[in-house]
Amino acid sequence: MGLVIFGMMALYLLISIAVVTWAVRHAKKSGKTPWHWGAGAALVMYLIPCWDWIPTVAVHQYYCSTEAGFWVYKTVDQWKAENPGVMETLTTPRVWQHDYSDGGDVVHINQRFDLVYEKERPISTVGRDARKLIDVKTGELLGYYVDFASRDVVLDRLRFWMNVQHCSGGRNNAISFGDYYIQFKGVEK
Repeated sequence: MGLVIFGMMALYLLISIAVVTWAVRHAKKSGKTPWHWGAGAALVMYLIPCWDWIPTVAVHQYYCSTEAGFWVYKTVDQWKAENPGVMETLTTPRVWQHDYSDGGDVVHINQRFDLVYEKERPISTVGRDARKLIDVKTGELLGYYVDFASRDVVLDRLRFWMNVQHCSGGRNNAISFGDYYIQFKGVEK
C-alpha cells in the first residue's frame, strides 16, 4: 500500500510540475508575469489535495483546548460511602451487554452502572469521542472523558497528513478513564 501511495504522490508531483511549467510558458507568451502565473498554478495544485488540512488542524486544536479532558465527579470511595454495602452486591457478566443507539453505544457494566460511548462529527473531518459513566438508579454522571481525532474517511487514508489523532494527553486520559470505570464493575460472575 505504501508503494501505491508514494507512486500516486510522485505522479501528482509530476502533473503539478507540468501544470506549473505550462502556466509559466503561457504567461511568457501572453506577456504576463510568469512568476505570478507559476505561483498561482502551484497554489491551485497544492490546494486540490490539501484544501481542508489547515481548517482541520485548526478545528482539532480548538476543540482539544476547549472541550477535551477527563473529569471525575465522584470517586468510587465517595460512591461507596453514599451507598453502603451496594458495591458488594453488584455482579458483572463476563461479556457486557451492549445497546446501540443513534451515534453511540451503551454498555451495561452491572446492575447499577452504564458506560455510554458517544461519537459525533462536529465539523470538518474531526470527530468527538466521549465516554460517560452513569449511575443507572440515580442518573448521576460519575465520570466523563472527551477526546477529538480525525474520522476514518476513505479518502483520508490516502491523504495521510489528514490523520489527526487524539488531543495532547488524550491517550492518557482514555487510560485513566478506563482505570476509573473498571473500579465500579463489581464481582465478576
